Formats: sequence, C-alpha cells, structure tokens
Amino acid sequence: MSPGELARVRARHPEAFAEAAARRKRRPLVGPGGRLMIVAADHPARGALSAGGRRLAMANRLDLLERLCLALGRPGVDGVLATADIVEDLLLLGALDGKVVMGSMNRGGLAGSAFELDDRFTGYRPEDLERLGLDAGKLLLRIDYSDPGSLDTLETGARVIDAMAQRGLPVFVEPFLSRRTDGRLGNDLSPEAVTTSIAVASGLAGTSAYTWLKVPVTDDADGTARALETSTLPVVLLGGDTGRTLAEQDAAYEKWRGALRLPTVQGLVVGRSLLYPADDDVTAAVDTAVALVGEA
Repeated sequence: MSPGELARVRARHPEAFAEAAARRKRRPLVGPGGRLMIVAADHPARGALSAGGRRLAMANRLDLLERLCLALGRPGVDGVLATADIVEDLLLLGALDGKVVMGSMNRGGLAGSAFELDDRFTGYRPEDLERLGLDAGKLLLRIDYSDPGSLDTLETGARVIDAMAQRGLPVFVEPFLSRRTDGRLGNDLSPEAVTTSIAVASGLAGTSAYTWLKVPVTDDADGTARALETSTLPVVLLGGDTGRTLAEQDAAYEKWRGALRLPTVQGLVVGRSLLYPADDDVTAAVDTAVALVGEA
C-alpha cells in the first residue's frame, strides 16, 4: 500500500484503523522463550529524525515503513514501539498480527526545544491503549535536578503508571537524569546516574506490579550490572544510536551481549540502530540483535 493509498484511507475511511485494531491477532507480552525483542519507531513524533549521522533519516515515511515491515518480518522480532500514526499505518499494512504493540505516550518534549524537559503526554493515553487492544505503553522520564518542572514530570508519570495498572496494562518507563550544557540537553549515562534514575522510576505510583524499566547500557559493563541491582523490576535495554561506522556498531553489540546476561534483563527495545545501521543492512542488524537476545 503506497503513501497515497494510505492517505486515501485516512481521508475516506478513518474508521478503518479501529477496525484493523479490532481484527489484530494478539499474543502474550512475553512469549514462550521468555524474552522480548522490540523495534522502536517513536522518535519522529518528538522531532528526533536523525540516525547514523543522517539528519533527516527518519523523515521519509514510506522508507521508514518499509524498514519497519522488514524488521517485523524477521524471525524472533516480537513487536514494535510507536506512536499512533505509525501503528495505524502498520495495522493497515497487516504487519502487526501476532506482534506486541507498545504505544508511545509522552512525546511533548521536542528534541532541541527550550521545553524539551516538559515532556507532556501528547501521544497515547491509557484509555486509548485499552480501547484499541494494544499490549503496553511506554513513557520517557527525564529528570533534571536543577529544573523545578521535573517535579511535574514525576507526578504526571506516576499517575499514568497508576492508570495503566488499573487497566492491567504494562508500562515501560525509560528514566534518565538529564542536564543542560551550553543550552543543549543531554542524558547522564554514568553508572551512578543510571542507578539513581532506576531507583526513582521504580518507586513511582501506587503499585509497580505492571512497571517495566527501559534503560541504557553504560560504557562500563560492571557499572551496568551494579545499576541494575537497584531494582527487581523487569528490564529491557535501549539501544540508542550506535554510531556511523561498523566498528562502533559492533562495539555496541558487544555491550548489549554482556548486559543481556544480567538477571533482571528480559530483552531489547532498539530503534534507529537497527532500522538505520551503519551499512544500511536492516536484515543483518535485526538478525544480530535477535541472536544476542536468544543467547542470553
């Protein structure tokens, strides 16, 4: 189905998306193998379109959908994390039957904006995920100790976790300690910062029964292990941008390999580094990630 055909459906039959969601064949969040391999594609809604040194790599929607369909069709890929526009396109393309579908919830902190840390819930709401029969939600939790607005972020995130738990829906929380340097926002990936972010995220809301953590791998393998000792919540590793060269990509794979063996780690949620790898071979990148998850 071409972009023009998708646009015609949107213009003439908007009800088709809810109908496709109702027809979708669902599966348990965690399959028989007990591991998760999720492809992430929620970056565009936050204005984060770059990948592998290409500033607008994710801006071509047809190209992105083709890469996603290729990735979702590979053995061992469990599902996708995306915003409503991408999930709806994939539903019409028939790419989500038997897959885990995770809805991205807060995308208001646009990349590079003065309000980037004011990451409001502009995407899926808990009631949307329930109504459409999606399998989980994801929220980004960036905390800047020097920004009083981070308290609003914490409170709003906690209430969303409560709302998800009331519906029996898992929520994947992606916590960071963040700070601005020369006006540019960055996440602190030191073991101490990751440890602190995990401790804060684990204690949010009235229950953690449905909470998962989505955390980065630190440069220091021992540091990752120590950070993950902070909580008993199930963890998936995020990939981030693995660089512009095959050497950088291979180094990232090795870091994932070690971290995937840690006791609370249940799998990977990776986007740009698999959809836009250094050599542009999506199939090879996805199959490598699947193999790493399977080894652990």
